[in-house]
Amino acid sequence: MASSLIGGLISNQYPPDHIIGSDIDTQKLSQLQQAYNIRTETDNHRAVEQADIVVLAVKPQILQAVCRGIKNLHHHPLFISIAAGVREPDINRWLGNDQAIVRCMPNTPALVGLGASGLYANNAVSAEQKQNAERILQSIGITVWVDEESRLDAVTAISGSGPAYFFLFIEALQQAAQQLGLDEQTASRLAKQTALGACTMAMDNDVTTLRQQVTSKGGTTEQAIKSFQQNKLQQLVLDATRAAELRSRELAQELGKD
Repeated sequence: MASSLIGGLISNQYPPDHIIGSDIDTQKLSQLQQAYNIRTETDNHRAVEQADIVVLAVKPQILQAVCRGIKNLHHHPLFISIAAGVREPDINRWLGNDQAIVRCMPNTPALVGLGASGLYANNAVSAEQKQNAERILQSIGITVWVDEESRLDAVTAISGSGPAYFFLFIEALQQAAQQLGLDEQTASRLAKQTALGACTMAMDNDVTTLRQQVTSKGGTTEQAIKSFQQNKLQQLVLDATRAAELRSRELAQELGKD
């Protein structure tokens, strides 16, 4: 995800020499430097002391150690955390309190520049810093702001975990196509292209209207839709997303422990 952010920023004309990548893995740093011509550091504290904006792009399980390792700074940069599930108060405490923090929940399509990221800012974040955070995350897709941090659990359930739901549906469509007699390659191509075409149309149109336009009375689509409805597809989706939201809250409690 860090590499995607760097690539997105540079493709949007952000100067590479204004970006510092910090990691204990020198091989990763070398790859980033060669790919993007950015500056690199192996000392997190030294890197952060040079920055106005710090993106915490690390695994949730090590975020506490990373934050404690860069506390006691001589200035107050904006911190943007993309570590899933870790709450702002915990991050703030680990950094030494009174920090400007934006929590972000991106998703994997950010890797291809089509991400959907939910953002939450604490009270220490200025209007300018919010704009800067937005600019960074919009380099890899769209952004939406939530006023309450707890809403990021819903964002996690919808867009954070959401790509897997669509992958699962495509898998199911492929398998159904094969059971209806199509070969594996044809089933895969048809399912994926249909998903791509439908999502592309949905971006600029109301999905309910699109569904109604495709669903001719007495036709084949109507029979499939009726089957989905009879098997309570909407309730199934609601139950699944509620389960994801609940797990997001549970993980936040687990990851926030000192």
